[in-house]
Amino acid sequence: MLVTVDTSTPGFSTTVEALRLRSWQLGAGQPTLVTDLFSAEFFHLVVDDRADVHISSKDGRFYLGYFPLGRPGTEGDGWVLAVTGTATVPGYRVTFDTETPAEIVAAAVQHVLATARPR
Repeated sequence: MLVTVDTSTPGFSTTVEALRLRSWQLGAGQPTLVTDLFSAEFFHLVVDDRADVHISSKDGRFYLGYFPLGRPGTEGDGWVLAVTGTATVPGYRVTFDTETPAEIVAAAVQHVLATARPR
């Protein structure tokens, strides 16, 4: 396979349309878009004395924490999503800051929930 590069015009080309300013979704939004994804049948929900919300699966392997004022001891963590690994596969942890739109957090949570399956 032969690959050629046009060196007559340095840099990259684009269009005026591609360079236009865009409006991006900003602001924390409504946390209920995330918390309403969980049912009491499969998850525990606890609201603590700081009004932080903690949701865990009944098997204890899934955790979601919502910290409207920021998670204590962190630099503005607003959401923590964690899944415990197994003996052979490590788990993971994802954080979103307090200003991450709830719709984005909800999309991540929905994907994690959609890929969960009974053992």
